[in-house]
Amino acid sequence: MVMVILVTLFLVLLTAFSQMDIRPDIIFFLMMLGQLLVIFMVYMVLTDNYTTTKTFEDWYEDHPIDKE
Repeated sequence: MVMVILVTLFLVLLTAFSQMDIRPDIIFFLMMLGQLLVIFMVYMVLTDNYTTTKTFEDWYEDHPIDKE
């Protein structure tokens, strides 16, 4: 979860930097770094050792369906 927050903050900062008077080569480098971070973040999320007892029959946690 920390990786998702860090990558999101990095990409928001990159968006802000693109509106400021920063050299384009620095913006380009940060954009390339951001794309690598997104790939790494997806890898970390998909390989996370997370288990649950919920199934699709349980529906959503905030709106459970009554089982009859």
